[in-house]
Amino acid sequence: MSGLLALLDDVAAIAKVAAASVDDIAAAAAKAGTKAAGVVIDDAAVTPKYVHGFSADRELPIIWRISLGSFKNKLLILLPALLALDHFLPAAITPLLMLGGAYLCFEGAEKVLHAFAPHADHAVEEDFDTKDPAHLEEEKVAGAIKTDFILSAEIMTIALATIESPSFWMQAITLAVVGALITVAVYGAVALIVKMDDVGLHMAATGRTGAGRATGRGLVLAMPKLMAFLSLVGTAAMLWVGGNIVTHGLEVLGWPWLYHEIHHIADIVAHAAPAAQGFVAWLVTATLDGIFGLILGAALIPVATRVIGPAIAAVTGKRAH
Repeated sequence: MSGLLALLDDVAAIAKVAAASVDDIAAAAAKAGTKAAGVVIDDAAVTPKYVHGFSADRELPIIWRISLGSFKNKLLILLPALLALDHFLPAAITPLLMLGGAYLCFEGAEKVLHAFAPHADHAVEEDFDTKDPAHLEEEKVAGAIKTDFILSAEIMTIALATIESPSFWMQAITLAVVGALITVAVYGAVALIVKMDDVGLHMAATGRTGAGRATGRGLVLAMPKLMAFLSLVGTAAMLWVGGNIVTHGLEVLGWPWLYHEIHHIADIVAHAAPAAQGFVAWLVTATLDGIFGLILGAALIPVATRVIGPAIAAVTGKRAH
């Protein structure tokens, strides 16, 4: 009997440890996911463009294929690669984060430039005019998965830098949970956004009440505005997150002036609004990080388009887009 009681005590102790581990993983995953939120927003805002122009019956299959590619990017490639890097060469994490942050700034600045100097994407128009739908779908899915890889690398690196765990396996599990949950959230949201206009059309055509039909028409009319808003939020998030990553990286590498100045200004402004100090401090910090990100991204545009792009084209033999 005493042996049985001892066994039950051991089982209870193991259950407590397991429960604590699950709580730790959940808490760490939530914290890491919050830190990567800016990139997640951009991921959700960018992806719908890859199904633009295809028939409605191909939209969800395309999103499903891209989401599977995103799972592979995060869990089969980036997860082991980042864990190995963190174990064998942790000093490389900050420079890699900064490189990804600089890329986000470049992408954000390019979107801002495009907003002020819009031009048609002739390559995309030509694709839809000259290529068969199946081949074009393959190319679009491949392009989306490549873009996802870059954003996923940034998400996973931010998450890894946030996770504080003495256990390698706890770190690995937490990172896997973050990657899986973010992928489900992003592509679930993308699927909902892409099909919302179809839902609205169905409601407008078959609604049994006037209110239902009006709601359907409202959804159809609201979707272009929602997409424009998501694009704006995604661009702002890229600049804010990218700028913050670079300034924080500079601090870690021994050049703290810019990071400290931004937070010093945010503290001064926040003290002038005692009723909402936390929000004001965040808003000022995000704004200044975004301004820095825009300046850095604008400076990188000629480097990317005149140096890096032609160099890649020369090596691969393909025209850089």
